[in-house]
Amino acid sequence: MSHSFFAFCQQLGETPALALFALLTMGVLLVNGWTDAPNAIAGAVVTGALSFRRAVLLAAVCNFAGVCCVTAVNASVAETVYSIASFSGGARAASIALSAGMAGVVIWAVVCWRWGIPTSESHALVAGITGAAVALEGDLSCVHWESWGKVLLGLLLSTAAGFWCGRVAGRAAQGWLGSERLFRGLQLPGAAATAFFHGAQDGQKFLGIFLLGVALVQGRQDEQTFVVPLWLLVFCAGGMALGTGMGGRRIIDTVGREMVTLSPREGFACDVAGVGCLLAATVLGLPVSTTHTRTAALLGVGSAGGKGADWRVAGTIALAWGLTFPGCAALGWSMARLFLHLWQ
Repeated sequence: MSHSFFAFCQQLGETPALALFALLTMGVLLVNGWTDAPNAIAGAVVTGALSFRRAVLLAAVCNFAGVCCVTAVNASVAETVYSIASFSGGARAASIALSAGMAGVVIWAVVCWRWGIPTSESHALVAGITGAAVALEGDLSCVHWESWGKVLLGLLLSTAAGFWCGRVAGRAAQGWLGSERLFRGLQLPGAAATAFFHGAQDGQKFLGIFLLGVALVQGRQDEQTFVVPLWLLVFCAGGMALGTGMGGRRIIDTVGREMVTLSPREGFACDVAGVGCLLAATVLGLPVSTTHTRTAALLGVGSAGGKGADWRVAGTIALAWGLTFPGCAALGWSMARLFLHLWQ
């Protein structure tokens, strides 16, 4: 793709398919910002360390910084998502199918947000575009199983590590010296760091999808050439930040009040556990879900404390996680078949 923002804007005017894809990408970024990002600030909000508005502003700024800073150094997560599946059949058909997959992700995310369920838009994204590619190709030969293996490995490791680290940190927190006021203050850098790595992880995934969409519109998918222009970093980071600014009270209530009840000390322990897992995954280039990591850490801390956790709520969330892959793959496939029937 062109490294010039103005050249890209000119392409938008000349290529309706590219304009549609850019619009859908912004929609998914917004949805991600208001459904995924609240997990980063849930602990700080429910313990009173930050008001909801200030926490949202903090998350928006740190999401932006995470996308820009980490991607400039290491774009391996974006590269994994970029190569998740192959699209053929010509530029028009490929771009239509990919756009349909993105539309399916938006539908899934909005439905889950309506019920206050913290699902992973990154996993929805991977499943949705894979379903769309299968609809276009007619079989599973288009799926790059090596990239899918990284996604599934990241899912298992992030959930297991998040819960284990959260439980360990929750037990250790009971012996930490310091007042509740001190730990309430420590939650501010904890929430900031979590939001930063949310941007680093999820922002990269959308960068990869955006670059894939542009390549398909231009009739190519050259995985060997992977360059991220600065203006695209700003575009993706800004979209996520704007979505975060739209709020996410439903998600915060579900994970921070209904599933577990945290003290400031336990909230900081959750920040430590979540940030450690996200940092390790980002360095290793594993495309993990911030939602899964953070929610598992919250559950681990809650189960280690005296107030315990509501496993009924946790079970509902886990069910939604389990349905995300098949549900979004089916949505991506269905939407692609519909879009191809209408516009090809």
